[in-house]
Amino acid sequence: MKFTDWLTLPLLLVILFWLFRSSRSKLQFRKLRTIAAISLLIYLIATSPITAALALQGLVYFLPADSGETVDAIVIVGRGPALRESRIEVAAQLMQAHRAPLIFASGMNDAALIVDRLKAKADPTQKLAGESCSQSTQENAQYTAALLYPKDVRQILLITDPPHMLRSLFSFRSFGFTVIPHTSPLPPYLTGAALSHSVWREYVGLVGYKFRGHFQKRPESELKHPPTEVLKKFSDWDCITIS
Repeated sequence: MKFTDWLTLPLLLVILFWLFRSSRSKLQFRKLRTIAAISLLIYLIATSPITAALALQGLVYFLPADSGETVDAIVIVGRGPALRESRIEVAAQLMQAHRAPLIFASGMNDAALIVDRLKAKADPTQKLAGESCSQSTQENAQYTAALLYPKDVRQILLITDPPHMLRSLFSFRSFGFTVIPHTSPLPPYLTGAALSHSVWREYVGLVGYKFRGHFQKRPESELKHPPTEVLKKFSDWDCITIS
């Protein structure tokens, strides 16, 4: 989200304040003034650097630590070009440490590029693959499971940014994976209002996913035999990358 997007609420409050100021109803004006003041205060608190930092800690505090053990696969969740480079660097480090024989990238507009960048860093014993069909965290988990779970991939190292990790962890667990989280750093420029938006978006996402049942454990039969519509999408979209 651009910084100007964060000015929408204050600007709207100013406009409403000006419109109601000309109203003959002093009571309406006073009510609006109170609502505007409270809304602006909440907005300023929510977007302050201190609040954003504390809210981010709430997202990462309960994440299990990386135990350093070897796993079945390293799974990289793509989230766009701004966050791609740090994911590639972290994945390369884990590859060079021989943490897994398979590196798998997930995400539209990200998977193929990540796999291509990591080719030169893989040794002959490591395989690279990915899917570029997914357009959400839930699809990242579902499509990764559709391709890897039937191949007996159970334990994964999951790479994504700190705000996004908790929702990703729960999503991948719901598809039968044992997940070891390994966060990739946020860009240095992601501070202030932009960081606040990223953090609060994840809190909203967690609540939304919970109420939609996205964190519920899938039956073993579904995991071993992925839904036909998912397999058809792989075929129709031609979005599987293997290197």
